[in-house]
Amino acid sequence: MLSIPELYQLYLPQRRITTDSRNVPAGSIFFALRGDRFDGNQYAAGALESGAAYAVVDDAAVAEAIGERAVLCQDVLTTLQMLANHHRRKLRMPVLAITGSNGKTTTKELVAAVMSRRYTIHATPGNFNNHIGLPLTILQIGPEVEMAILEMGANHQGEIAELCRIAEPTHGLITNIGEAHLEGFGGIEGVKTGKGELYDYLAKSGGVAFVNLDADFLPEMARKVERRIDYLRSDRPSQEILPMECRLLAAAPNVRLSFLSERNELIEANSNLPGLHNFENLKTAVAIGKYFKVAGPDIKQAIEDYVPSDNRSQRITHRNIPFWLDAYNANPSSVAASLSAFCNATSAPRAAILGNMLELGVDSEKAHQHIANLAGSLDLKKVVLVGPAYAATAEITGLPWFKDLPALKDWFWEQDWSGYTLLLKGSRGVGLERLLK
Repeated sequence: MLSIPELYQLYLPQRRITTDSRNVPAGSIFFALRGDRFDGNQYAAGALESGAAYAVVDDAAVAEAIGERAVLCQDVLTTLQMLANHHRRKLRMPVLAITGSNGKTTTKELVAAVMSRRYTIHATPGNFNNHIGLPLTILQIGPEVEMAILEMGANHQGEIAELCRIAEPTHGLITNIGEAHLEGFGGIEGVKTGKGELYDYLAKSGGVAFVNLDADFLPEMARKVERRIDYLRSDRPSQEILPMECRLLAAAPNVRLSFLSERNELIEANSNLPGLHNFENLKTAVAIGKYFKVAGPDIKQAIEDYVPSDNRSQRITHRNIPFWLDAYNANPSSVAASLSAFCNATSAPRAAILGNMLELGVDSEKAHQHIANLAGSLDLKKVVLVGPAYAATAEITGLPWFKDLPALKDWFWEQDWSGYTLLLKGSRGVGLERLLK
């Protein structure tokens, strides 16, 4: 078996890793990962035929059959993670880790947009934020990169600690603590413990934590971190008080904000993102940009150029009907934020199509009832519920309910939505975005 340093020497010439035998760049190394329904070892020979230089496998029979281009190891996933950590230790740059219950990806994208105005950055593509995606992201970092921005996702305690062990971040931030993945974390205290593992790592390693003083729980959780950069909302930004202040000028239809530049100039920025929850994401990007000495006008330009995508805070017109598409993920905190932003930024008549919120465990029925009650209290002409988790709530409230997207779709396009603006909000598994296809 090769050592990790020896495997690293095989990686260096091309710096290309793949785990998908259907997508094999020439000269890459194929890692034969195992899953619940597949065994990558079975595809190793095919990956080599498709252009891979080597295949990392943990099946001795497969290694023997392949021959000298096989790299036999005890466990492919562990080897991938160890190789990523070995590469990480060769890098001499800031490595920023981002986790939290809501807003991770939007914050990552905003921070990347701001930081790229001054630095060559590499950021997590899409949501490659787990125990497989994170090492793959790290192994994509080339010698030209000056800063890495890594998103870390988790739904159980211990996962953020493991991702920190692989990535060894020098800087980190937690966007917020909310009601996401309650089933896996074991309630809100479990969420605090799990997400707080990033603070634990930074405290032990001497890293820097960016702490939003306006967020619930975070200031107290971050007390253990000696090196902190605090930032907050203020109606009177002043460098004499705290350089990391940001002022909210408007939350609807889109967030407008102001902050002081490095030259003590008041900068105003008009974003393409609606709602108070997105102000928090923007405020974070401003604080990090200022800390890393990105010029105020460049921060402004990055904010104003950023356009949301991938089913997050998107505004789309389909069949002459304006939609707010925010269907990448959903939990009680994020749905409440979306409903508030939607109602504040649009004119009547409005309708909300709300899909299941997943991974809430024993709190699921109560949480879905709460969201239905909240929607009923807002200026929404129609509220439609989708998915089995809303079934009991629909019986209680009498709101229209559909078991799944196909059932909804048949009914939905028979309705007259003339003049309406519609919000689509639900967990990814519901697939509400497919309503527009």
